[in-house]
Amino acid sequence: MESYALFFDIDGTLVSFRTHQIPDSTILALTRAKQAGHKVFIATGRPPLIITNLGAIENLIDGYVTINGALCYVDDKVISCKKIATKTARFVVKDAQEKNYGLIMVGEKDVAVLDPQGQVDKIFRQEICVENLNQARPFEEVLRQRIFQLTPFFDEDYEREMMAQLTDCTVGRWHPAFTDITAKGADKGEGLLSMTKHLGLNPKHTMAFGDGGNDSSMIRTAGIGVAMGNALDSLKQEADYVTTSVDEDGVWNALCHFGLI
Repeated sequence: MESYALFFDIDGTLVSFRTHQIPDSTILALTRAKQAGHKVFIATGRPPLIITNLGAIENLIDGYVTINGALCYVDDKVISCKKIATKTARFVVKDAQEKNYGLIMVGEKDVAVLDPQGQVDKIFRQEICVENLNQARPFEEVLRQRIFQLTPFFDEDYEREMMAQLTDCTVGRWHPAFTDITAKGADKGEGLLSMTKHLGLNPKHTMAFGDGGNDSSMIRTAGIGVAMGNALDSLKQEADYVTTSVDEDGVWNALCHFGLI
Protein backbone atom coordinates (compact mmCIF):
# COMPACT_ATOMS: atom_id res chain seq x y z
CA MET A 1 0.00 0.00 0.00
CA GLU A 2 1.29 3.46 -0.95
CA SER A 3 1.86 5.84 1.95
CA TYR A 4 -0.25 8.98 1.88
CA ALA A 5 0.12 12.51 3.19
CA LEU A 6 -3.14 13.30 4.99
CA PHE A 7 -4.22 16.93 5.40
CA PHE A 8 -6.92 17.80 7.93
CA ASP A 9 -8.87 20.98 8.57
CA ILE A 10 -9.50 21.51 12.29
CA ASP A 11 -12.92 23.01 13.03
CA GLY A 12 -15.75 20.81 11.83
CA THR A 13 -13.33 18.16 10.54
CA LEU A 14 -11.03 17.04 13.35
CA VAL A 15 -12.82 18.93 16.11
CA SER A 16 -16.57 18.76 16.66
CA PHE A 17 -18.52 22.00 16.73
CA ARG A 18 -20.86 20.25 19.18
CA THR A 19 -18.38 18.92 21.75
CA HIS A 20 -15.31 21.05 20.86
CA GLN A 21 -13.28 17.84 21.16
CA ILE A 22 -11.59 15.44 18.75
CA PRO A 23 -13.73 12.28 18.66
CA ASP A 24 -12.11 9.12 20.00
CA SER A 25 -12.61 7.43 16.62
CA THR A 26 -10.62 10.20 14.93
CA ILE A 27 -7.75 9.89 17.42
CA LEU A 28 -7.66 6.14 16.81
CA ALA A 29 -7.86 6.62 13.04
CA LEU A 30 -4.89 9.00 12.98
CA THR A 31 -2.91 6.75 15.31
CA ARG A 32 -3.44 3.78 13.01
CA ALA A 33 -2.69 5.90 9.94
CA LYS A 34 0.68 6.84 11.41
CA GLN A 35 1.37 3.21 12.29
CA ALA A 36 0.62 2.31 8.67
CA GLY A 37 3.27 4.76 7.46
CA HIS A 38 1.10 7.72 6.46
CA LYS A 39 1.94 11.31 7.38
CA VAL A 40 -0.49 13.63 9.15
CA PHE A 41 -0.70 17.37 8.49
CA ILE A 42 -2.93 20.12 9.81
CA ALA A 43 -4.46 22.53 7.26
CA THR A 44 -6.37 25.26 9.07
CA GLY A 45 -7.50 28.84 8.86
CA ARG A 46 -6.33 29.32 12.43
CA PRO A 47 -3.04 31.11 13.16
CA PRO A 48 -0.62 29.22 15.43
CA LEU A 49 -1.58 31.39 18.42
CA ILE A 50 -5.08 29.91 18.55
CA ILE A 51 -4.33 26.30 17.61
CA THR A 52 -4.99 25.11 21.14
CA ASN A 53 -7.36 22.17 20.66
CA LEU A 54 -5.10 19.47 19.18
CA GLY A 55 -3.45 18.20 22.35
CA ALA A 56 -4.79 14.68 21.88
CA ILE A 57 -3.01 14.28 18.52
CA GLU A 58 -0.03 16.67 18.72
CA ASN A 59 2.43 13.78 18.80
CA LEU A 60 1.04 12.51 15.47
CA ILE A 61 1.39 15.74 13.47
CA ASP A 62 4.15 16.02 10.86
CA GLY A 63 3.58 19.63 9.81
CA TYR A 64 1.21 22.56 9.71
CA VAL A 65 -0.48 24.55 6.95
CA THR A 66 -1.88 27.48 8.95
CA ILE A 67 -3.69 30.75 8.28
CA ASN A 68 -5.25 29.20 5.18
CA GLY A 69 -1.86 28.47 3.66
CA ALA A 70 -0.23 31.83 4.42
CA LEU A 71 2.19 30.23 6.90
CA CYS A 72 3.39 26.62 6.57
CA TYR A 73 5.95 24.99 8.80
CA VAL A 74 7.48 21.71 9.96
CA ASP A 75 8.80 21.77 13.53
CA ASP A 76 10.43 25.22 13.77
CA LYS A 77 11.23 25.50 10.07
CA VAL A 78 9.04 27.79 7.96
CA ILE A 79 8.30 26.18 4.60
CA SER A 80 6.45 29.09 3.05
CA CYS A 81 4.83 32.36 4.06
CA LYS A 82 2.87 34.94 2.08
CA LYS A 83 2.04 38.32 3.55
CA ILE A 84 -0.69 40.84 2.83
CA ALA A 85 0.56 44.28 1.80
CA THR A 86 0.50 46.70 4.75
CA LYS A 87 -1.39 49.21 2.61
CA THR A 88 -4.13 46.61 2.01
CA ALA A 89 -4.32 45.72 5.70
CA ARG A 90 -4.64 49.38 6.65
CA PHE A 91 -7.43 49.84 4.10
CA VAL A 92 -9.47 47.01 5.63
CA VAL A 93 -8.81 48.17 9.21
CA LYS A 94 -10.00 51.68 8.35
CA ASP A 95 -13.09 50.31 6.60
CA ALA A 96 -13.98 48.14 9.61
CA GLN A 97 -13.58 51.07 11.97
CA GLU A 98 -15.71 53.33 9.80
CA LYS A 99 -18.44 50.77 9.09
CA ASN A 100 -18.45 49.29 12.59
CA TYR A 101 -17.89 45.60 11.82
CA GLY A 102 -15.69 43.10 13.62
CA LEU A 103 -12.18 42.29 12.42
CA ILE A 104 -9.36 39.99 13.43
CA MET A 105 -5.94 40.83 11.98
CA VAL A 106 -3.24 38.16 12.15
CA GLY A 107 0.38 39.25 12.22
CA GLU A 108 3.46 37.05 12.26
CA LYS A 109 3.57 37.12 16.08
CA ASP A 110 0.34 38.66 17.35
CA VAL A 111 -3.30 39.28 16.53
CA ALA A 112 -5.40 42.44 16.83
CA VAL A 113 -9.16 42.39 17.40
CA LEU A 114 -11.90 44.94 16.67
CA ASP A 115 -15.25 43.82 18.08
CA PRO A 116 -17.76 46.71 18.19
CA GLN A 117 -20.84 44.48 18.05
CA GLY A 118 -19.58 41.53 20.09
CA GLN A 119 -19.64 39.06 17.18
CA VAL A 120 -15.99 38.09 17.50
CA ASP A 121 -16.40 37.20 21.15
CA LYS A 122 -19.73 35.44 20.62
CA ILE A 123 -18.60 33.25 17.73
CA PHE A 124 -14.92 32.66 18.46
CA ARG A 125 -15.02 32.36 22.23
CA GLN A 126 -18.52 31.09 22.95
CA GLU A 127 -19.34 29.01 19.84
CA ILE A 128 -15.94 27.78 18.63
CA CYS A 129 -14.19 27.94 22.02
CA VAL A 130 -11.11 29.72 20.67
CA GLU A 131 -8.53 30.50 23.32
CA ASN A 132 -5.84 33.19 23.48
CA LEU A 133 -7.76 36.02 21.77
CA ASN A 134 -7.43 37.80 25.12
CA GLN A 135 -3.76 38.18 24.16
CA ALA A 136 -4.68 40.52 21.29
CA ARG A 137 -2.45 43.54 20.75
CA PRO A 138 -3.27 47.04 19.41
CA PHE A 139 -3.71 47.34 15.64
CA GLU A 140 -0.84 49.79 15.18
CA GLU A 141 1.52 47.42 16.99
CA VAL A 142 0.49 44.43 14.86
CA LEU A 143 0.64 46.49 11.65
CA ARG A 144 4.40 46.81 12.22
CA GLN A 145 4.61 43.03 11.71
CA ARG A 146 4.08 41.06 8.52
CA ILE A 147 0.30 40.61 8.12
CA PHE A 148 -0.84 37.13 7.11
CA GLN A 149 -4.63 37.25 7.41
CA LEU A 150 -7.63 39.54 7.86
CA THR A 151 -10.91 38.10 9.16
CA PRO A 152 -13.72 40.64 8.74
CA PHE A 153 -17.23 39.99 10.05
CA PHE A 154 -19.43 40.91 7.10
CA ASP A 155 -21.81 39.09 4.79
CA GLU A 156 -21.17 37.59 1.36
CA ASP A 157 -22.62 40.57 -0.52
CA TYR A 158 -20.20 42.99 1.12
CA GLU A 159 -17.42 40.42 0.70
CA ARG A 160 -17.86 40.58 -3.08
CA GLU A 161 -17.81 44.38 -2.97
CA MET A 162 -14.69 44.47 -0.82
CA MET A 163 -12.77 41.81 -2.75
CA ALA A 164 -13.28 43.73 -6.00
CA GLN A 165 -11.00 46.34 -4.42
CA LEU A 166 -8.50 43.90 -2.87
CA THR A 167 -7.00 42.65 -6.13
CA ASP A 168 -3.85 41.39 -4.39
CA CYS A 169 -5.80 39.05 -2.09
CA THR A 170 -7.87 35.89 -2.06
CA VAL A 171 -10.73 34.90 0.20
CA GLY A 172 -12.15 31.78 1.85
CA ARG A 173 -15.33 31.65 3.93
CA TRP A 174 -16.04 28.83 6.40
CA HIS A 175 -18.65 30.57 8.55
CA PRO A 176 -21.65 32.65 7.47
CA ALA A 177 -20.68 35.52 9.78
CA PHE A 178 -17.10 36.10 8.63
CA THR A 179 -14.55 35.38 5.95
CA ASP A 180 -10.76 34.94 5.81
CA ILE A 181 -8.68 37.17 3.54
CA THR A 182 -5.11 36.21 2.67
CA ALA A 183 -2.55 37.28 0.07
CA LYS A 184 -3.19 36.04 -3.46
CA GLY A 185 -1.66 32.58 -3.80
CA ALA A 186 -2.11 31.83 -0.10
CA ASP A 187 -4.70 29.08 0.24
CA LYS A 188 -4.80 25.57 1.61
CA GLY A 189 -4.25 24.00 -1.80
CA GLU A 190 -1.03 25.93 -2.32
CA GLY A 191 -0.03 25.08 1.25
CA LEU A 192 -0.50 21.40 0.49
CA LEU A 193 1.71 21.68 -2.59
CA SER A 194 4.38 23.63 -0.69
CA MET A 195 4.47 20.96 2.00
CA THR A 196 4.69 18.01 -0.39
CA LYS A 197 7.40 19.73 -2.43
CA HIS A 198 9.48 20.49 0.64
CA LEU A 199 9.22 16.94 1.94
CA GLY A 200 9.61 15.25 -1.45
CA LEU A 201 6.13 13.70 -1.34
CA ASN A 202 3.98 12.83 -4.35
CA PRO A 203 0.98 15.22 -4.55
CA LYS A 204 -1.02 12.38 -6.12
CA HIS A 205 -0.64 10.46 -2.86
CA THR A 206 -2.35 13.09 -0.74
CA MET A 207 -5.78 13.06 0.86
CA ALA A 208 -7.44 16.21 2.19
CA PHE A 209 -10.36 16.45 4.62
CA GLY A 210 -12.51 19.54 5.08
CA ASP A 211 -15.95 20.99 5.66
CA GLY A 212 -15.86 24.70 4.77
CA GLY A 213 -15.42 27.06 1.87
CA ASN A 214 -11.78 27.72 2.75
CA ASP A 215 -11.12 24.00 2.21
CA SER A 216 -12.15 24.14 -1.45
CA SER A 217 -8.69 24.67 -2.94
CA MET A 218 -7.25 21.85 -0.83
CA ILE A 219 -10.05 19.44 -1.73
CA ARG A 220 -9.51 20.17 -5.43
CA THR A 221 -5.69 19.99 -5.23
CA ALA A 222 -5.31 16.76 -3.25
CA GLY A 223 -5.06 13.40 -4.91
CA ILE A 224 -8.25 12.51 -3.01
CA GLY A 225 -10.53 15.22 -1.63
CA VAL A 226 -12.86 14.19 1.18
CA ALA A 227 -15.78 16.32 2.36
CA MET A 228 -17.20 15.70 5.81
CA GLY A 229 -20.88 14.85 6.12
CA ASN A 230 -21.39 18.20 7.84
CA ALA A 231 -19.63 20.08 5.01
CA LEU A 232 -21.12 22.78 2.83
CA ASP A 233 -23.03 21.38 -0.14
CA SER A 234 -20.70 23.27 -2.49
CA LEU A 235 -17.69 21.49 -1.00
CA LYS A 236 -19.37 18.11 -1.25
CA GLN A 237 -19.84 18.72 -4.97
CA GLU A 238 -16.10 19.33 -5.40
CA ALA A 239 -15.00 16.33 -3.33
CA ASP A 240 -14.04 12.90 -4.61
CA TYR A 241 -15.77 11.34 -1.62
CA VAL A 242 -18.25 12.44 1.03
CA THR A 243 -17.88 10.73 4.39
CA THR A 244 -20.06 10.96 7.48
CA SER A 245 -19.94 13.94 9.84
CA VAL A 246 -17.21 14.69 12.36
CA ASP A 247 -19.57 13.45 15.09
CA GLU A 248 -20.34 10.25 13.18
CA ASP A 249 -16.78 8.91 12.81
CA GLY A 250 -16.23 10.67 9.47
CA VAL A 251 -12.42 10.54 9.47
CA TRP A 252 -12.35 6.90 10.57
CA ASN A 253 -14.92 5.89 7.96
CA ALA A 254 -13.13 7.63 5.09
CA LEU A 255 -9.71 6.18 5.93
CA CYS A 256 -11.28 2.72 6.17
CA HIS A 257 -13.13 3.25 2.88
CA PHE A 258 -9.88 3.95 1.06
CA GLY A 259 -8.02 1.14 2.82
CA LEU A 260 -5.50 3.41 4.54
CA ILE A 261 -6.14 1.90 7.96
